[in-house]
Parts: sequence; C-alpha cells; structure tokens
Amino acid sequence: MAKPPPNSNWDPLLLISQIVSMQTLHYLTLSLLVPPLLGLFADPKALEYHGGASSVGMIMDWRQMASFPPTTEDPTRGWLIAFCWILTSLLDTAYLTFLIRRPRLILDFALTLLFNHLVLTTYYAAHVPSSGFWWVVVGAGTLGMVVGAEQLCVRREMREGLEVEVGQGGEDGVLLEEMELGERRD
Repeated sequence: MAKPPPNSNWDPLLLISQIVSMQTLHYLTLSLLVPPLLGLFADPKALEYHGGASSVGMIMDWRQMASFPPTTEDPTRGWLIAFCWILTSLLDTAYLTFLIRRPRLILDFALTLLFNHLVLTTYYAAHVPSSGFWWVVVGAGTLGMVVGAEQLCVRREMREGLEVEVGQGGEDGVLLEEMELGERRD
C-alpha cells in the first residue's frame, strides 16, 4: 500500500466516525419523519398487518417504498416513504456540510451512504432492489444531496476566505512579496 503524502490528513478513525455519524443521522431523520406521516395518511389496516407505522421494515425494506410489499399493496405508503427519503436527503446536505466540510469529499460520503443503505436494504429484504421507482428516488435524493452539500461547502469556503497572517518581515512575520512571489533573490 502506498504511503500517503505528508500533507494529507489521512485519519481512518475520523473517516469511520464520519461515516457512522452520517448513517446514524440519516436513519434517525428517517425514523422521525416516516412514522408520523404514515400514521396520518397511510391505510391503517395495511400498516397494522406490517407491524405498524414505526416498523423497521418501513425504512429498511425497499419493497415498502416501491409500493409492492409482500402482502398488501398501498401506493400511498410508497409515495410517503419516497417523500420522506427525499426530505431526509435534503436534510443530509446540512449534515454533510457541517460534518464533512470539504467539497471534494462530499461525493464520496454521499455514495458511501447510498452503498451502505443498499447493502442493509438488500440484507433486510433478502433481495437486491429491483424497482425502478426505488432507484429513481434514491438516486435523485443522492444527487440532490451531493449538489446541495457541495454548493453549501463551497459557499462557506468562499465566505470564510483565505486567512493569512501578514507581518512586517523579520522573525515573526513574512514580507508580503515573499508570500506572493517566493523568496527574494537580491
């Protein structure tokens, strides 16, 4: 394995903690949005048969979003879960902006979030998602997450600007010309 350059900030513990934090915030947001909306708008009989609005399957089983669960079909439930997914993806832009902070890492973390969800969903449902609707919703949410978070990160970096301490020369500071052009060759 190649050794990273000395200036890189390679910290595996930080990366793993950021991935775990993003997954946790994503599923926490979904678990706060899905049950109340399903309880208000979805068919109560169909929900009761599947374990209620707060069932883990409402988030982890891709068939629920695709509106073809194993037993009863409820298109309202699928649309509500899709709406919650898109809303959660929009909130994920804020999480990415504040946790990751670097525009060049946003795509990596968003795709990691999507890949981890795909693995967990496949494991939970014992089947790879085959619904075009599921892929479109998850893809659109991820695309919005990437574009929005990168915009917010770049905007924050532009607003903060480059903070450089300019001195008058000597031991404590650096001449402005040296900082811009390099060392003087007098």
